Amino acid sequence: MRKFLLSIMVLCASFVSVLAQEDYKDAKTNDGYMNPIVSGVPSMSISPDAVAGGMGDVGVATNSDMNAQYWNSSKYAQNESSAGFAFSYTPWLRKLGVNDINLLYLAGYYTPSKMAGTISASLRFFQLGEVLLRESADAIPLSANPYEMTFDLGYSRMLTENFSLGVVMRLVASDLTAKTDPDYYTGYAFGADINGFYRLPIDLKTGTSHFMFGFNISNLGTRITYNKGGDYNFIPANLRLGVGYQIPFDKYNRLLISLEANKMMVPTRYSKVAKYNPDFDKTNMETWAMTTDEYNKISSMEGLIMSWYDAPGGFAEEMAEINWGIGLEYAYNEQFFGRVGYNNEAKDKGNRKYFTVGAGFKLSAFKLDVGYVIATSASNPLDQTLRFSLAFDVDGIKALADR
Repeated sequence: MRKFLLSIMVLCASFVSVLAQEDYKDAKTNDGYMNPIVSGVPSMSISPDAVAGGMGDVGVATNSDMNAQYWNSSKYAQNESSAGFAFSYTPWLRKLGVNDINLLYLAGYYTPSKMAGTISASLRFFQLGEVLLRESADAIPLSANPYEMTFDLGYSRMLTENFSLGVVMRLVASDLTAKTDPDYYTGYAFGADINGFYRLPIDLKTGTSHFMFGFNISNLGTRITYNKGGDYNFIPANLRLGVGYQIPFDKYNRLLISLEANKMMVPTRYSKVAKYNPDFDKTNMETWAMTTDEYNKISSMEGLIMSWYDAPGGFAEEMAEINWGIGLEYAYNEQFFGRVGYNNEAKDKGNRKYFTVGAGFKLSAFKLDVGYVIATSASNPLDQTLRFSLAFDVDGIKALADR
């Protein structure tokens, strides 16, 4: 037992130390430039629930809950309950006094039988509040209510005793206009996820531990446009990999540790790809930027491939585009939960670095979770933000009704 835990700790330390080497230096380039990856519908990259929100925004290789649709829908197939649903609420920019920007998320699943598999769905709505537009200082303001929304349908099932696979189809709608310009309209896109979850039980003297591995290739799909094909943006395609290990201390106490890495598979506008930048010059950042026409020519599939080799800083910068997170969850009798985590983004890729804390309480029929973000950099709009999630177990509700 001690040797096994020591191996896990060494693996975690090695993982963190490698990913922490985020600052790439190249004397031939402008050191310290900002080159974040920009996509359309950026709200799709915001984690919606308080469970993962309390564990450093990791969720691809953790215990399954009602919000698994966003992180790894294949986890639903390994749930003991036949059905459940959850609602999550995340206020946005409250630290700046904004009170009408919110992320709302509803997710649920149903398993008719293990042979039939699991059907899941989710709806997320990012409300950007009311915006008043004026053509001049004296003009009558025009009210606009921009939003970004996605609707998912998923299917997952067990392929082996310990491994499940899932797929998700997604409709994306984004309205950022005031309906005043006929050349701009609501943008639509389609996306898909492919994910898997492996959960291996390991018998120990203190109980049954579980090793977990998960992956999710998300938002593979079309580009989005707001002006009838004049300009295109990529939706945030992403590769997420994670491992987790759940350790029972005794009958009532256990600890889950999870490590995760993810990379957005979207081409950068500041690129060294010779096909689009024949005059590329490492010493002149202006030659890195693709023109709008050059960027529009990149297809969805080509963009996925380019995202792995187009960074001006070479391999070191590509590695800096990998975000990583670590999360811990302590549970007492699977009723009371405490969570902590840390998430890291490279300085030149957005510099979102933050700690998270969270707690949860579970009864047979419902579970309430909260998560809180503590940013260590000034660039995280979720700093000092509380997330809330309320989940319902349908089997638990039936059991209460039958009493």
